[in-house]
Amino acid sequence: MSQSGMTPEPSMTPPPSVMQDTMIHPDVHPFQVNIADEALADLRRRVAATHLPHKELVTDRSQGVQLATIQELARYWTTDYDWRRVEATLNALPQFMTNIDGVDIHFVHVRSKEPNALPLIITHGWPGSVIEMLGVIDPLTDPAAHGGSAADAFDLVIPSIPGYGFSGQPEEIGWNPSRTASAWAELMKRLGYTRYVAQGGDVGASITDTMGRQAPEGLVSIHTNLLITGLGGGEHPSNTEEERAAIAALATFRASGFGYFLEQATRPQTIGYALLDSPIALAAWMLDHDTDSYYKISHAFVDGHPSGGLTRDHVLDNITLYWLTGTGASAARSYWESGRAQALEAASGKAPPQVTLPVGFTTFPDEIFRAPRSWVEQSYPTLTYFHEADRGGHFAAWEQPQLFSEELRATFRSLR
Repeated sequence: MSQSGMTPEPSMTPPPSVMQDTMIHPDVHPFQVNIADEALADLRRRVAATHLPHKELVTDRSQGVQLATIQELARYWTTDYDWRRVEATLNALPQFMTNIDGVDIHFVHVRSKEPNALPLIITHGWPGSVIEMLGVIDPLTDPAAHGGSAADAFDLVIPSIPGYGFSGQPEEIGWNPSRTASAWAELMKRLGYTRYVAQGGDVGASITDTMGRQAPEGLVSIHTNLLITGLGGGEHPSNTEEERAAIAALATFRASGFGYFLEQATRPQTIGYALLDSPIALAAWMLDHDTDSYYKISHAFVDGHPSGGLTRDHVLDNITLYWLTGTGASAARSYWESGRAQALEAASGKAPPQVTLPVGFTTFPDEIFRAPRSWVEQSYPTLTYFHEADRGGHFAAWEQPQLFSEELRATFRSLR
C-alpha cells in the first residue's frame, strides 16, 4: 500500500512494442504506474508540516544530515518537484509484474534492437531502486548511440528487490539474498533466457554475489562494484599502502557511518515507524548513507551543482518512490534478513560455496572503501576483469551512467 491508501494500479494496455514480451510466460503481466493525485497532495502537506530540529552544532555531517540541506530539499520538493515527470518516464518503459515464491516482483525489461544482445539482470541496492538504473538503459541496450559497439549490446532486466519500490512486501521472514537470488534465476527463466550475466552494487552486490555462488543454470558471469566480502569483515592482506588505506576507510565507516546499517540490521521495524510517517524523516535517513554521496547530494540541493546523475530531481524521484509505495520499513528489513542469514550460516559451520564463474569487478574511487585487487582476487579466484575507475562513488550507475556502462561492456565482452 502507498501512503493515503493509494496503491499504484497496473494498466492492462501496454504499448504495442511490449506485447511480445508479455507472451513469454503466462504469469508475467504488464505494469504501469498510476499514483493518485491525493497521495501527492498528502506528501506535500506532510513535508510542509514537518517539525525540523535546530541547526547542527558543527560545520560538517558528523552530527547527521545538515539542516540547510533538508530545508532546501523540502522547499524544492513542495514547490518545483514534479513526480508525473518520472512516472511518465517509467511508463514509457516496458514494465512488468510476476509472482515468484509468493511475492509480486516488479521489473523493467528492455530488449535491445541488436539481435545478439547479451541478457543482463542488474540489481539496485539501498537506499536505491530501479530509479538508479534509468540512466544506463540506453547506453547498455544501444551502445552504438553512446560511443560503443553494437556488438556490446545487452537485453536488460531490472527488478525491484522484494520489499522495495513496486515489488510486493514479503509477508514472512526469509527473503534474504539467497532467496532473492533464486527468484532472479526463476525470473530469467520465465523470460526465456538460457544464457545471461548479472550485476549488482550495495544490496544488489550481495544478491549478485549469491547468484554467482548458487550458479543457476544459464548464469555465465557476474560483475559487482562493492566487495561484499570486504564490507563484512574477515582477514584481508594489509601489506601495501592501498590495502592499508582500504582498512582505514572501513574503520572510519564502521566508527562514524554505520548507524543506518546497524539500525536496519537490528531494528528495522522501529525506524520504519518514522520512515512511513514523515517524508522528511525518510529523506534524511536515505541521504545519510555515506560521506561522499551525502556531500554530492547536498551540493546538488544547496549549491545547485550536481555530480553527474545525482541531480535534485533524480534524488527526489528515488525518495518519492519509497514514500508513495510505503516501502521504508520493508526495504530496511532486507538488512535484518541478511544479518539473520549470516548468523545462521555461521552457526552451521558451513562456508558458502566458492564462485566458479568468471567475475568482473570495478572499484570506483569514491566508494565507501576502494577494494584493492588483492582483496578481490582473494574473494573471487576466478576474477577475469578488474578496473579502477577514475570517478564515481557508491551509486556508480546513477552518478556516472556512461562510465558504468563502459565497465559492463568491458567486463562481459569476452563472453559474447
